[in-house]
Amino acid sequence: MFWTFKEWFWLERFWLPPTIKWSDLEDHDGLVYVKPSHLYMTIPYAFLLLIIRCVFEKFVASPLAKSFGIKETVRKVTPNTVLENFFKHSTRQPMQTDIYGLAKKCNLTERQVERWFRSRRNQERPSRMKKFQEACWRFAFYLVITVAGVAFLYDKPWLYDLWEVWNGYPKQPLLLSQYWYYILEMSFYWSLLFRLGFDVKRKDFLAHIIHHLAAISLMSFSWCANYIRSGTLVMIVHDVADIWLESAKMFSYAGWTQTCNTLFFIFSAIFFISRLIIFPFWILYCTLILPMYYLEPFFSYIFLNLQLMILQVLHLYWGYYILKMLNRCIFMKNIQDVRSDDEDYEEEEEEEEEEEDGTKGKEMDCLKNGLGPERHLIPNGQHSC
Repeated sequence: MFWTFKEWFWLERFWLPPTIKWSDLEDHDGLVYVKPSHLYMTIPYAFLLLIIRCVFEKFVASPLAKSFGIKETVRKVTPNTVLENFFKHSTRQPMQTDIYGLAKKCNLTERQVERWFRSRRNQERPSRMKKFQEACWRFAFYLVITVAGVAFLYDKPWLYDLWEVWNGYPKQPLLLSQYWYYILEMSFYWSLLFRLGFDVKRKDFLAHIIHHLAAISLMSFSWCANYIRSGTLVMIVHDVADIWLESAKMFSYAGWTQTCNTLFFIFSAIFFISRLIIFPFWILYCTLILPMYYLEPFFSYIFLNLQLMILQVLHLYWGYYILKMLNRCIFMKNIQDVRSDDEDYEEEEEEEEEEEDGTKGKEMDCLKNGLGPERHLIPNGQHSC
């Protein structure tokens, strides 16, 4: 049954234009053509990238984060068996009635119970150090792969003349630079997919899964059907914007607000140009319209463009979030990743409350000793203010 499915799956009518056979893409005269078996190497390379990532985060990202003043914080919560059992076995977000009952049971105020649950939730959230490490790793990879992509493509005629993308298709030999560009890019997305369960989770977690699977599916399909030339153009258009996003995140976690805002504006401009202008009007034009001058419509042509259109829908989805963040930056003077959990605000609120409580405590001590909030002596009879 497996062999029957395999034979059906690799039928030439699914992958190649009419009249073209797999035998036409056999290596000959020193020319090498793509083979599906080449993609097996992306899995071991993905695990190799995971190892490199661990080393990079420990010996490069962590020291860099510390140089920016980011520390590995340990969030401590006052031990409470009753509240801990409720947190683990009932809910992380208790209702007001639950808070009232727990406060009575633990002999605490409702305010103290609320703060305990907020602190306990924040204890399980990733630290700024972890977020910085992830952003730093992605920044490093996107920087390297973008530079490599430019080096691989700058002298290729199809970068400047889209008609060359289809010249001679599908009998287009594989170049060594194309092989490594594809293999590294696919291995990276596999590694991101493998790490999704351990990396920082955001509101668009499902969109990230769809994006990574769509990217891997698109690259795998384009490889097997020998859409390598158009595939390299798709990859370079995507990678060029991601560098700026990850660098903006790094400076955001470091607290360099002005630098973060500047980098985010640059990213936004490049994103809208590359993915909402160049991608639909250049890449999709290249894959959807130009092939019709060379070939009749066939299955892989339709499937390729269907995947690219799904990718464009994701571009619009992320473009919506970017516009929301730009709106916050322009009108609220603050960039906050709208994909982040709402507990990001809880942590800030908790820190502000602690500072406020500390300030009030100091003021009370000062008043008890006849001093004002600024530690100046208060004349007798003037304690109230």
